[in-house]
Amino acid sequence: MGLRLNQKVTDCKSGCDPLVLTQRSKLQQRRAKLNQQINRELRLRTGAENLYRATTNQKVKETVSLELSFVNSNLQLLKEELEELNSSMEVYQTESEKVNVPMIPLGLKETKEIDMTIPLQDFISEHYGEDASLYMSEVKEFMDLRQAMRTPSRNDAGLELLMEYYNQLYFLDQRFFAPHRTLGVHFHWYDSLTGVPSCQRALAFEKGSVLFNIGALYTQIGARQDRSTLPGIQNAIDAFQRAAGAFLYLQENFSHAPSLDMSSPALSMLVRLMVAQVWKHLLEYKLYVYSLVLQAMSVPLLKDYVPFSWLSVVQVKTQHFRALAHYYTAAALYMIDKVNDCGSAVKALKLVHTRPPDTLCLQEPEDRLRLGKGHLRKAIIRHEEALRLHGVCKMLRKMDILQEVLSYAHTRSLEKYSDIDQEDDFCEIAEAPEIQSHTYQKPDIKTPDFSSVRVTDIFHRLGPLSLFCARNRWVGRRLCLVRGEAGLGLTLRGDSPVLVAGVLPEGCAAEAGLHEGDYIVAVNGSDCRWAEHAEVVHVLKGCSERGVELDVITLLTNEKRAASLSPSSDRETVTQQRQGGDSDRGSTSLLNWSWRSGGGGRVTKRLGSTFSLPFGSLRESESMY
Repeated sequence: MGLRLNQKVTDCKSGCDPLVLTQRSKLQQRRAKLNQQINRELRLRTGAENLYRATTNQKVKETVSLELSFVNSNLQLLKEELEELNSSMEVYQTESEKVNVPMIPLGLKETKEIDMTIPLQDFISEHYGEDASLYMSEVKEFMDLRQAMRTPSRNDAGLELLMEYYNQLYFLDQRFFAPHRTLGVHFHWYDSLTGVPSCQRALAFEKGSVLFNIGALYTQIGARQDRSTLPGIQNAIDAFQRAAGAFLYLQENFSHAPSLDMSSPALSMLVRLMVAQVWKHLLEYKLYVYSLVLQAMSVPLLKDYVPFSWLSVVQVKTQHFRALAHYYTAAALYMIDKVNDCGSAVKALKLVHTRPPDTLCLQEPEDRLRLGKGHLRKAIIRHEEALRLHGVCKMLRKMDILQEVLSYAHTRSLEKYSDIDQEDDFCEIAEAPEIQSHTYQKPDIKTPDFSSVRVTDIFHRLGPLSLFCARNRWVGRRLCLVRGEAGLGLTLRGDSPVLVAGVLPEGCAAEAGLHEGDYIVAVNGSDCRWAEHAEVVHVLKGCSERGVELDVITLLTNEKRAASLSPSSDRETVTQQRQGGDSDRGSTSLLNWSWRSGGGGRVTKRLGSTFSLPFGSLRESESMY
């Protein structure tokens, strides 16, 4: 007799082939190599500092001091090289021949390869009491998924891969990470900007780092869109909105992050940066949001952390978009005579200024001409400042496309000013007010939709997650149930697995050793942890005179309950969590992760205790036999 087992085989995803050297993969490989070199130099520096503090020999101190200066010099060079890589924005930009202002993308966080085979097998043997060798395929599937996640492709498939791994981490957390026990696995991740390594045993660190890479990958996808077309603009806006949502979700669900790139100030700055890049074509609003980004980058914690090229780009864009706002305001002033409703146009132009123009009446064509020249003059000044800031940064000077955009806008303003100046050489220039930052459109930050990628628990063969998880303890035993004249004397309820909701006193089930609250996990040696109610009932009804062999488990709620259970056969297995806690785990869990229900695909509520139902109160979902 065999019971049907609900099982779904998950296709194993694969990441990019690291041997295929595209420009982006070369950049990521150089970044990974630099991260390893920085990590080595940091270990050397730590050892030298410890030796310097421990020794009292003056000659040794001088030697160590010299070595420290050499190590610090190497570290500075490596960090400068890494900063130059992080400033390589041109690699991620669109390949279109049309001129686009470059966007700021983020590089992915790098992680070390880890082998979780032994820790997972040990936990399966000790906690679940199963033969770990039977789960080698599941362990390999999970390890292959993590390996693929390290090199996601820069497209929707790469995002789906990261989402799939992120959702699987929920199941891994429920299955293998007990509250008072550490799995002994260390997760190593490198800061995306400085390359400084961080190591933790908390699975929350792994989750947060993957979520950061989801946001970073969205920035790369957004930057490569051809924004000279309407679909390209829409795709870019969507990508940067989702990047902002990922960083905001990370900020709201993490505290005490071990690396600076995942700290609250850094994530707040990234959210503002993504929002600023969302509205590239809404110039009025851009004036405001880029000012906020500049303020966020200038806080003491981030001032020396953010790459200089990022700061320069934000400053250049702030001046560039202010110049464009003045240019288009001037153009609108000169076109009023051509519109039908001149009064409404004048009223609208008054609203775009931070203050009313001094001694000017916009109803008069001459005053409009004077104010337009004032706006063009301010546009030219802003364009020249943008070009100056562009020339200060070494990395920006290498970006020909940005130079082309800035020069074109500057030349256009100069030509417009020259044309108007030739029309009326005697027109006095008015002092133009600044442009008021305002828009009726608000940024729409899209939080990650984890349910969009449906996954099946890789380790689902261990049993339903509501019972068979790391937080539950249980005792298992085997018994033989023989049908009497009055039936089996028990009440069954639910499925996956079927619950013994009640036992008739002095009945066959009670004599066999069944208790109210037991779960039937096997019948005659056939696994029925995932079996439906009707399947188990059918087998029990069809048992022979010799009876039926049942494997049952009872959830433990306290030690007193465990002591009251006596073994009924030699095959009894007791699986429980370690008591007393692990003090070392508490010191390393620097991240406080708050998982939101419904955010990780299939989320099953955990049953924390056994059911206690009176035998006489039967419900429609229950059946007595």
